[in-house]
Amino acid sequence: MVTSAGALDHAVQLAPHVWWVGHRLPGDPFQCHAYLIEWGDQSVLFDPGSPLTFTETLRKVQEVIPLSKVRTIICHHQDPDITAILPHLDTLITRPDAQVLSHWRAITLLKHLGLKRLPMHCVEQMGWQLDLGGRLLQFVFTPYLHFPGAFCTFDVASGILFSSDLFGGLSAEAGLFAENEGCFEAIRTFHEHYMPSRDILAHGMSKLEQLPIRMVAPQHGSIIPEPLISFVINQLKGLDCGLFLLTHTNSDYRRLSQLNRMLREMMQTIMIYREFGEVVERIQELSAPLLPIVGLEFYTQMEMGEAMHMAPESRFHGVRANPPEGFRGLLGLSRQQWWQRCAGQAYVMTAQAIEVPGETEPIYGLVLPLFSTQTDTVRSLAIVRLTEQVTLGEELVRILDQLCLPLSVAVERESLLRVMDAERQQAYERSIRDALTGLYTRHYMQEALVRLCQIHNRDPEATIAIAAFDIDHFKSVNDQYGHGMGDQVLRRVARVLVDNSRSVDLPVRLGGEELVLFIIGVTREMAVTISERIRARIAELKFGVPMQDRQVTISGGVAFRAVQEPVERVMERADMALYQAKKGGRNRVIISH
Repeated sequence: MVTSAGALDHAVQLAPHVWWVGHRLPGDPFQCHAYLIEWGDQSVLFDPGSPLTFTETLRKVQEVIPLSKVRTIICHHQDPDITAILPHLDTLITRPDAQVLSHWRAITLLKHLGLKRLPMHCVEQMGWQLDLGGRLLQFVFTPYLHFPGAFCTFDVASGILFSSDLFGGLSAEAGLFAENEGCFEAIRTFHEHYMPSRDILAHGMSKLEQLPIRMVAPQHGSIIPEPLISFVINQLKGLDCGLFLLTHTNSDYRRLSQLNRMLREMMQTIMIYREFGEVVERIQELSAPLLPIVGLEFYTQMEMGEAMHMAPESRFHGVRANPPEGFRGLLGLSRQQWWQRCAGQAYVMTAQAIEVPGETEPIYGLVLPLFSTQTDTVRSLAIVRLTEQVTLGEELVRILDQLCLPLSVAVERESLLRVMDAERQQAYERSIRDALTGLYTRHYMQEALVRLCQIHNRDPEATIAIAAFDIDHFKSVNDQYGHGMGDQVLRRVARVLVDNSRSVDLPVRLGGEELVLFIIGVTREMAVTISERIRARIAELKFGVPMQDRQVTISGGVAFRAVQEPVERVMERADMALYQAKKGGRNRVIISH
């Protein structure tokens, strides 16, 4: 395809009978294209232009056909960049059957141009099509892209879509023809600020993608060849638009596009990354072009009312800590209370530089309230570390407004995940621990022993000693003092078992008054010492009325597992030793040999 600057001094043929007849203004990012279908005396001129470009457009038209052959002028909308030349054309085109076609919503404005000769007709009243005599043009309604009456024109014969503002790009350097997928950056910038919303844009794209389009000829930017059409349509269907909703004062669409892209990528980050630290790191990277940011940390209020501090120093794992003194009391405030407390400020600058370990330069802070989506109270505080003081002007406030959304989502999600993890852990603990004594259950013991024995088989130093205990005369406690007192005895005995074992050991309630302690990785002498100490401590327990005069004792049997020995066999030996302790007078520990 023709792309050289010199070639653009002449009409460029896009397909049989279809021509580009526009003119490129030097340095203008908002280039406007005019197109021609030469079809005898039924020829059509699309979006003729303004006095800035029409002299060259007319010359190129006349390279192809005399202007007198043009019967129809199609104006896709009413903006002066494509319609300001109509009063001049009104004097140049004198044939009685000439006409201007547009949507009725545009015609209500175009009539103020005061044309004398050229009548205006509505495309919708023509059944949304125009027969040129053996060549059919279809008009496709794309409302609100960019104005209520927007439409495109599809030339069935060539498969070319004259797309008006849709598919337009914003770049002074763009070639007449798009060459690769990189063309979308110019298209993105144009649509993000020019089109009203993603839903409306997606609706328009869904209508256009049903057509057998072989080329897109937009009013602005580059002409899109067939290999790129599907890619561009799919990109536009998911594009966020309406950039000027982000600000009241900033009209720099490039900066707004950067802000919009930052927010979009932040939300994608939250969806993609699971680890909170990774999310924060990515959000910080995306914010850097708009803020002198060097770090983020958070204080968030958990379900139980306690505050948790998540910062880089703890890898965002979270530690219990209250906010700095100047910001205490902010968590839990309603939106109205925040405004009252912070003297009408949406965000608060710290009065002094923040001291950060390892930093030699002063670090300033900006405190952002992150409101709960359910209660509209300050659920978290985000402290944005800055390299310099910033002025809270309207533009920065708007940026922070937009930044708060992904931060709120990220922190609230992390808080929810932590609560779910805690509840899951509690549920797991309840499933593996005996409800009365807090000791592990027989079911968990069986699972744990499989792992412990596998380790012992590989490493003989990872010894396993089994100390089986039974409360002496426990049935008489229940019979004489009731099951409530029996439960109390069980709990006190279990507490001694736990207090005199280590975190690596495994205290288990097998059932009734039968308790077992699996002592891991110690010598025979140490295992015996631990078992004897447990027996002695239980014998020292004192109970209140009505058991104030009764001593509670236990009997124990200890067995040491040999490498590759089945657990059932070791348990049998421990039980046999326990039986011998009971038979020998109780309140003693017997070692299995």
